[in-house]
Amino acid sequence: MSKIVAACLMLAAQTYSVPPAVMVGILQVEGGAIGQQVRNTNGSYDLGPMQINTIWVPELASFWGVEQTTAAKWIRDDACTNMGVAAWILRRHMDETGSLSKAIANYHSKTPSRGYSYKAKVVEAMRRNGLIRNASR
Repeated sequence: MSKIVAACLMLAAQTYSVPPAVMVGILQVEGGAIGQQVRNTNGSYDLGPMQINTIWVPELASFWGVEQTTAAKWIRDDACTNMGVAAWILRRHMDETGSLSKAIANYHSKTPSRGYSYKAKVVEAMRRNGLIRNASR
């Protein structure tokens, strides 16, 4: 992880009161990069390092007072914007569900089978990086 991405991740985690370790896990599972745009089978795109789905663009563009193309470009090409949006999404899911576990799953999909499979990948990424320990220890 670049120093810029790391600094942006920490700032975003602090701003939205989400665990930095979870943000790192999501970043590793998503595997995106600054400037990256990946087309999904449903016609939407995942943008930047945290692979923010374009489904969020209309709401964010409205909130920021910019055109949707501008919002999408910022999310795709600016590491700090991308991390901030990811932390904002995670915080929203935490507030909606009252559960960090469900919030991590919902970051990917509100369909339980897809979300919980994703959450398991995030938890494993955190374990691999020494950010969490096995419960049995």
